[in-house]
Amino acid sequence: MNTDFIKGVIVPIITPIDGEEQIDEQKLRDQVDYVIAGGVLGILAFGSNGEFYMVEEDEMERGLKIMVSQAQDRVPVYFGIGAISTKKCIRLAKMAAANGAAGISVLQPMFLKPTETELFEHFQAIAQAVPDTPVLLYNNPGRVGYTMSANLVQRLAHEVENIVGMKDTSGDITQTAEFIRRTRDIGFKVFGGKDTLLYASMCHGAVGGVCTAGNFMPELITDIYDKYIAGDMQGALEAQFKLNPVRLAMDGASFPVAAKDMAILRGRDAGLPYKPNLATPKGPVLDHMREEMEKAGLLS
Repeated sequence: MNTDFIKGVIVPIITPIDGEEQIDEQKLRDQVDYVIAGGVLGILAFGSNGEFYMVEEDEMERGLKIMVSQAQDRVPVYFGIGAISTKKCIRLAKMAAANGAAGISVLQPMFLKPTETELFEHFQAIAQAVPDTPVLLYNNPGRVGYTMSANLVQRLAHEVENIVGMKDTSGDITQTAEFIRRTRDIGFKVFGGKDTLLYASMCHGAVGGVCTAGNFMPELITDIYDKYIAGDMQGALEAQFKLNPVRLAMDGASFPVAAKDMAILRGRDAGLPYKPNLATPKGPVLDHMREEMEKAGLLS
């Protein structure tokens, strides 16, 4: 299975919606063009910042078709799966493969806390249901309440042929490094999942990052990757330091509201988040985001 295309900055693209909380097709098409023009090397449909947990399956299918159509093979479009049941994950994986997804990303089940054996069989069953589709694991302990172990990832990477990579959003660079160390013999593709740790992740061997910042400052986050790949280590580090204050300013807002807030501050027509989330009201949090964006030269 060719996995050469799995690299770079992948954006967990925001999902613009209308007043009825249906996907706004034109805004989504515009966002696809915007992030590609900004230099990302992949789009993740319905990741955490795509508010996957709010979207019905038929809307996911419609949204994926829109993104694949608009991307026109300029960059791969991956499909995020965050369902709890193995059966639903398999259904979504098959839908994604049938509609042109270049790969799927699978979050560990929320609410439950499965054993290592249960997790192995869960991911294995999903991957085996779409044997010709690359599968990326998505480790997000901050949201689901537990982490994938290095032992589990190592076993999945070595025993399930089309599980070819992962995104690690633990924020623990030691854990990210362990995922890389234990799978480097087979070319397993590990992505950093924290925008602020893209440089550090790549120093340990990550192939890129799945980065929220790609939605509203793609030129800054891709600058880190591009300079690192070109061998300009100091330039990449300085680019990381330029990005970090903006990214950290998001933390005062409700997740994942700030991604759309910052896109709007940059003049993007990102719309509102799904309820019960609301746009960040005027006040200190929004002012801080605007201030850091101005310092980084993002606002004219």
